[in-house]
Amino acid sequence: MSAVLPRIAVTMGDGAGIGPEIIVKALADPHVATMARTVVVGDALRLKQAADIAGVSVDIVTVTDVADALELPGRINVIDLGLLPEDLPFGRLSAVAGDAAYHYIRVACELAMAGKVQAICTAPLNKEALHAGGHLFPGHTELLAQLTGTPEVSMMLSTERVKVIHVTTHIGLIDAVARIEPGLVERTIRRGHQALVDAGNPHPKIGVCGINPHAGENGLFGHGEEETKINPAVEVCRADGIDVHGALPADTLFFLAGRGDYDLVVAMYHDQGHGPVKVLGLEAGVNVTIGLPVIRTSVDHGTAFDIAGTGVADHRSMIEALRLGAEMAPRPVDA
Repeated sequence: MSAVLPRIAVTMGDGAGIGPEIIVKALADPHVATMARTVVVGDALRLKQAADIAGVSVDIVTVTDVADALELPGRINVIDLGLLPEDLPFGRLSAVAGDAAYHYIRVACELAMAGKVQAICTAPLNKEALHAGGHLFPGHTELLAQLTGTPEVSMMLSTERVKVIHVTTHIGLIDAVARIEPGLVERTIRRGHQALVDAGNPHPKIGVCGINPHAGENGLFGHGEEETKINPAVEVCRADGIDVHGALPADTLFFLAGRGDYDLVVAMYHDQGHGPVKVLGLEAGVNVTIGLPVIRTSVDHGTAFDIAGTGVADHRSMIEALRLGAEMAPRPVDA
């Protein structure tokens, strides 16, 4: 059975955060081995430290190539980059850890682009540490886009109840409103539609949020942004047979999506989409980058420096990210 499972590269994220802990906890769960074949790209020593802290009994084995990763109970395969010092403190901002987090992603992308893995699942990185390490990216999404040579991607948050794709993400609200335009909205709708079709929903129903309260209330609020920036894109997509509706008031749309009336919500900016998802609980959410040449999923939470190194970090979002990555990934042809 395992021979047909997709291979997933799991990146360790910021080694000073909770990434190492949630990885060892998740990969120690025997159910994960029924979903995918995994190899961690990170630091073996840090994973061993995390396993000791979390009280997880696993065998952490260094491999030089994905092909050397054996699927055995209790074994965690690691492509060990050896970038972190043994005494790196948990819970503190570190330029060294930020630089290492970049290189974990870089190597995972190389594996994916070479066809050695079918998906990437990322533990959280810290943006400030990433910048301190010399890598000036707003986050994973933009970093992955550059490393894979992808001109434009979208962030999608997936939970059991609600799925949200974002038109803009890691920019200020004023800048987000300025950046939103019909072409970007249209491409985001199409990426979201295709992602759901690829995941097995042939006719997803999509709702598109407005920018202003009440989606502008026919011009009462804002400066006509819905009419000029959003509605033209909705009309073009509808003409192509996509079941998309909007612009709609965001508060009402999320209520309707939460009860099952819509399969996907298109949010205009970061907090418009993230807020409702996080109300459902961080353990429920998975972040998916849509538009890359490889499937990429991630936990939908940060490095949690306040609890890093204590062993109490919740690993359920990591298991969900692995499950969704395995579900969306193509099966390897050389299995």
